[in-house]
Amino acid sequence: MTSMKCRLLAIFATVGLAACVSAPTHYYTLVPTANDARASSAPAFQFEMQPVLIPVQVDQPQVVVRLNSGALSILETERWSAPLADEFHDALANQMELRLGTRNLEGLPKAAGRPVISLQTDVRRFDSVPGQYALIDVVWSLSRRLDTEKRRSLTCSSTLRQPAGGQVQDVIMAHQQVIAQLATVIAGTARKWAQDPGVGCP
Repeated sequence: MTSMKCRLLAIFATVGLAACVSAPTHYYTLVPTANDARASSAPAFQFEMQPVLIPVQVDQPQVVVRLNSGALSILETERWSAPLADEFHDALANQMELRLGTRNLEGLPKAAGRPVISLQTDVRRFDSVPGQYALIDVVWSLSRRLDTEKRRSLTCSSTLRQPAGGQVQDVIMAHQQVIAQLATVIAGTARKWAQDPGVGCP
């Protein structure tokens, strides 16, 4: 009996030790460190960011990476700090605010007599390949509305790719950079399109 108890205690001690040394969980965000730089002049329109659509394959609490074989791997201890769709939404909204020099008025009252441009974003691909690249393929749509005018819209697409290092945090930073690049494209188009309805996609 004593020998059996000793063996059981040894097993429990081993399990407890394994639990103590298990890999810690890391949390990541697509929103970069705060940046005080803003556009030199605010636009003549008000801006609002609509919810973002994300591919179901990567819409997980865990970070999902693509392997060279084409398979996907879910990294159990590498997680997003919020749902990926919210992370992408907040990161893009933040970058748009910086480039437009105006705040995202999503869900807030709008000033009368000033046009509102809404941004709707459908992320078709969100690829994370450690040691190679981060890639996004996005269909985005601008919609302009004003009480006295007919609503008009412009739909475009952008595919952006950024080299990434071999660590998960390297891929996250690369995604932050491609989202910043996307915001630059969209903000520039929005400014021109707001002034000239004939402006097309970049």
